[in-house]
Amino acid sequence: MVRVTLGGPDLEGFSIDEPAASVRLLLPAEPGAELLRPVWDGNEFLLPDGRRPVIRTLTPLRSDPTARTFDVEVVLHDGGRVSQWAASAEPGTPAAVSGPGRGYTIDASADAFLLAGDETALPAISELLPLLPASATVAVHVELAHPDARLALPDRYGTEIAWHDASADAPPGTALADAVIAAAVDADTRIWAAGEAASVQRIRRHLFSDRGLPRTNTTIRGYWKHGRAGGDEEA
Repeated sequence: MVRVTLGGPDLEGFSIDEPAASVRLLLPAEPGAELLRPVWDGNEFLLPDGRRPVIRTLTPLRSDPTARTFDVEVVLHDGGRVSQWAASAEPGTPAAVSGPGRGYTIDASADAFLLAGDETALPAISELLPLLPASATVAVHVELAHPDARLALPDRYGTEIAWHDASADAPPGTALADAVIAAAVDADTRIWAAGEAASVQRIRRHLFSDRGLPRTNTTIRGYWKHGRAGGDEEA
């Protein structure tokens, strides 16, 4: 994973009020190409030549309104456009952002939390952990496609972290969904989960339909969709 700092005078007034928020990052169509502003055609954003722009949704971290900067962390992997951009980014490399999107409202009175996600959720989980109520117990479940993706999460008393290796024979998110389904949670547990869209839909169905947990205590977000580049869904 690599951290990239975004900044500039156009971030005047940009502020992030809640953790685990999102921003949409607009990249050049090809590495090193000119950054073109897309136009909304009433249905989607398109570039002047009719192509869809390269847009990715990321978690903004360490926002500094005074310096007009914030950071994003990107999981590096072969072939990904945002990975190529992050790996080659230098001071002055152009990008554009929109947002921020909604974050997570932490219930300061809650006694138990469950955080779950894959590699794409690690920045948000890292941001959430130190902000949770000090008296609460926290269970964290993370699915990894590769063991090298394991990162040190913030040290927090009362937190249990479980890492789950993805199976090459199962769709992405299977190990994560299995872990959440097997987890001990009750109606008062606050749950935040994010990752591959189909897997978090499975988590959502289990929590709401099988366990009957209140929707008001859960935040479940699809960060990407297997088989579609740059997909982001809301579960």
